[in-house]
Amino acid sequence: MRKFLLFIAGLAALMILLINLGPLVLLGLGVWLLYVVFKKFLKSDSIVGKIAWVIVGLIVLSFTVVNVYAVIGIAAAYVLYLIFKNWRTDQTDPVVKTTTEDEDPFTNFERQWAELNR
Repeated sequence: MRKFLLFIAGLAALMILLINLGPLVLLGLGVWLLYVVFKKFLKSDSIVGKIAWVIVGLIVLSFTVVNVYAVIGIAAAYVLYLIFKNWRTDQTDPVVKTTTEDEDPFTNFERQWAELNR
């Protein structure tokens, strides 16, 4: 049942990721363009150049802000990663636990008591 629920949740996360793939690409492109504009702004020496780069940066920022809901796609990708990670782990039954001789406190106590009584 656990694997089935993980599969359904993974399928839903995959659909959300695929739906938001376009805005994700545009958001990444907008952030990269903002970085380039910022670097060009810092390298510009003239006031007119700096004003031009600020205007270009504001235009790129307006296109980037439109795709901010692509963060839902990033969250879906993270959920998909967590589901994939949990799918691979082996879940042991917490009720059934096998103990070795070293882990049993009574066996260890009996051995130490026998050593003390020698």
